[in-house]
Amino acid sequence: MSRAEKVGGEGTGETRSIKAVIASSFIGTTIEWYDFFLYGTAAALVFPKLFFPSVDPLIGTLAAFGTYAVGFVARPLGGVVFGHFGDRIGRKAMLVLSLLIMGTVTFAIGLLPTYESVGLLAPILLVVMRLLQGIGIGGEWGGAVLLAVEHSPRGRRGFYGSWPQMGVPAGLLLSTGVFTIVQSSTSEDAFLSWGWRIPFLVSIGLVGVGLFIRLKIMESPTFQRVKDSGTEAPKPIVDVVKRYPRQLVTAMGMRVAENVYFPILTVFVLAYGEETLKLEKGTLLIGVMISAAIGLVVIPAYGALSDRIGRRPVYMAGAVFSLLFAFPFFWLVDSEQTPLIWLAIVLGVNVGHNLMYGPQAAYFAELFDTRVRYSGASLVYQLTSIFAGGLAPLIAIALLAANGGSPELVAVYMMAMAAVSVVATFFARETYQEDIEKDDAQERPLIAREPGTAMP
Repeated sequence: MSRAEKVGGEGTGETRSIKAVIASSFIGTTIEWYDFFLYGTAAALVFPKLFFPSVDPLIGTLAAFGTYAVGFVARPLGGVVFGHFGDRIGRKAMLVLSLLIMGTVTFAIGLLPTYESVGLLAPILLVVMRLLQGIGIGGEWGGAVLLAVEHSPRGRRGFYGSWPQMGVPAGLLLSTGVFTIVQSSTSEDAFLSWGWRIPFLVSIGLVGVGLFIRLKIMESPTFQRVKDSGTEAPKPIVDVVKRYPRQLVTAMGMRVAENVYFPILTVFVLAYGEETLKLEKGTLLIGVMISAAIGLVVIPAYGALSDRIGRRPVYMAGAVFSLLFAFPFFWLVDSEQTPLIWLAIVLGVNVGHNLMYGPQAAYFAELFDTRVRYSGASLVYQLTSIFAGGLAPLIAIALLAANGGSPELVAVYMMAMAAVSVVATFFARETYQEDIEKDDAQERPLIAREPGTAMP
């Protein structure tokens, strides 16, 4: 059996198929993103009323999105901590820990008292929970994609690396679906009283499933080779910043458009449709669910396409489309016609965003070498979230308010962010044919001694 079909836990004699590895990555990331996106949906539709009830509705939404942004601010901390230990100890252990953090915190959100019960303590507790969520998801992405990419044979890394990326639309579909079912099955008073808690509380069951699956997978063979030789990077975070600055800056620029567009297309649009256009709640939620379902098909297709023609052209196509689609997106939504609203969300997510997101896992992993790959990929993914995704709904709401409820300034903001990614992708190097198991020239100074001796 070839390595493309079978991968092993080196030194143990055990084997696991690549299909089992990517399935475990996909299911685990789906559960983690379910937890993370559930908060975003609630921030748009529930939290302003329950945790910030004493202010103007638009300001309440702004405050709720502020707590949403806190999770993005915390993600780099999770990326740094989990990246360090992921490059020193291993990918698998960090994935188990991140899942435990996310599941426990999400369950706890479902138990929080509201403003009516405890006053200011309620939003404070909400912020603390969101911080912990951010730390958990900050460690999740790097480990999940590296397990998939590092288990993959060359020529298939884009496809297999896209499977943990599919956890995003799957988690979004699951969280939005559960939220919609509960909302439609209860009266508005009952939903605001106790119904909104149900999607958060069921998370604890999903965590049990995820842990069972993750505990059965093997460590990445690429990292296991480094571990067995005792040549781990002594200070992965320091080493990646010192030796890979160009890769860090370029990849962060590439991620800006993707990271800004997704929360605007799936979170901000819910608040915009309900508060400004006065659309029915289900209209936009269904559009988001449709786009998420389609994402389960197109993300691996784009990943596979990048294995054939390269990561860079596929990524560039998504960035350029996003640049050109900002104003048409709002033209379609402002029509207030349900099919056109759904079309806007589907095109924005599944053409613009997913053309970048499909090959992204393999692309960012290939930019860094094994000994610093967890730290490098996590820093890129999570640092960008502070300035891009985390602030995007907040900035969009502020621009909407400043422009009297008209979205033109939001569209200009989206175009500016897409332009950053177009420029960064233009300067990025192509990586899809590189051998990620080989020690790169930049990596060799990290190998301080002969194999088989302990790293100081």
